Amino acid sequence: MPSRLLSSDAAVLLAERVRGDVLGPDHPGYDAARRVWNGMVDRRPLAITRCADAHDVAAAVRFAVEHDLPLAVRGGGHNVAGTAVCDDGVVVDLSPMRDVRLDTARGTVHVAGGATWGDVDAVTAPQGLAAPGGVVSETGVTGLALSGGVSHQRRRDGMTIDNLVSAQVVLADGRQVRASADEHPELFWALRGGGGNFGVVVALELRVHPLGPEVFALNVAYPVADARRVLRGWRDLVAGAPDELTTAGLIWSLPDVEALPAALRGAPYVGVAGLWAGDPDDGERVTRALRRLAEPLVDLSGVVPYAELQRSLDPYFPAGRRYYWKALYLSTLADDAVELTVGRSEQRPSADTLVIIRHCGGAISRVGAGETAFGDRSSEWMLSIDATWSAPEDDDENIAWTRAFWDAASPWSTGQTYFNFPGLLEDGEAEVRSSYGAGLDRLARVKAAYDPDNRFRLNQNIVPAEGLSRVP
Repeated sequence: MPSRLLSSDAAVLLAERVRGDVLGPDHPGYDAARRVWNGMVDRRPLAITRCADAHDVAAAVRFAVEHDLPLAVRGGGHNVAGTAVCDDGVVVDLSPMRDVRLDTARGTVHVAGGATWGDVDAVTAPQGLAAPGGVVSETGVTGLALSGGVSHQRRRDGMTIDNLVSAQVVLADGRQVRASADEHPELFWALRGGGGNFGVVVALELRVHPLGPEVFALNVAYPVADARRVLRGWRDLVAGAPDELTTAGLIWSLPDVEALPAALRGAPYVGVAGLWAGDPDDGERVTRALRRLAEPLVDLSGVVPYAELQRSLDPYFPAGRRYYWKALYLSTLADDAVELTVGRSEQRPSADTLVIIRHCGGAISRVGAGETAFGDRSSEWMLSIDATWSAPEDDDENIAWTRAFWDAASPWSTGQTYFNFPGLLEDGEAEVRSSYGAGLDRLARVKAAYDPDNRFRLNQNIVPAEGLSRVP
């Protein structure tokens, strides 16, 4: 526990070391700054350091270590588990660090640690380029990238971590290092799937790919009564699909918007959504069968600006709502797995909850299990249970429903969790062990070399291996 003096003076003491603003509990902006996207999370740090640059990050990390304080790292603040803020500790807030620079000669984009995917798209999309990343533009780049990153174009271009060229990292002792295939290669391996276990990533360099500025987006809604037929038909049609076609089957509720007929607003539906990452003119033909799986309620498919597609989900996942999401990879999407998905979805406590099965494979599956810390890539299907609701009194019901669904899906699970949607990390140790499998020992050795005292532990935590020395 921090001392009484430090509890009252932490922000003042830390402010003497950094250029950026430091907000303590008495600061008028403190309550706004400590809020994160998930409204379930309500934590009170001693100090929030709004870092101006990597030197501020290093100073804040050293301060937390010197005083043995919990240390949280905030990029976009959008993670489901809410680990971007902590009680009685220091928050290293990267949100002022949002510079994005396109390097066309290298075919990469340089992204500061606090940037969102919207920041990146604003620079890359006008050039007909994209870095594969989040599907909600307000999501922070770095947090999503470190645990995988599954984009609209994932089957063609791989996960975000597969496109990481280099990372600038502030370590627990305050040193700054560059991790790449040639520099600190073990750290580079670990960053690609190992989450925020190894330091504060203050900048990324990501590979970009030709895409857009306009793309063909698939977005068709069918009656929920046809859910079994639609999901089975979707599964069969995308088997062996070209890498350019990335899709998902989902059960959700139509939005209450004027663009829809009044009878459809708020209605539950089964949908097929996705992106054709090829010539937009070919999109209608390639997706035609997916838009005829049953009689549609509405078909909104068509050519749209890529940046618009990236923003299209933002209104449905606003900051301040209550979120409890869990995702697992399936070994098969057999008929009984479809039946489970539909049956459980019919019992959603909240109409705002999304149940989505993402088709993976393609370029994702061609990365070997040992090439990145993410591990096994063999699963073609990721089931994500995205419970979303508004009232605190509904917390228990929604969390219990999600966990029961998760448990019921375990017979079809590969044992691997997608750690960008980890619930609230309540089963962290078991899920870390199951998900990383044979790579966990190597991750523990990297952890011991770069964070031997486990200062970066507010995550899907990897415990440092014992008896190993830190990196010189």
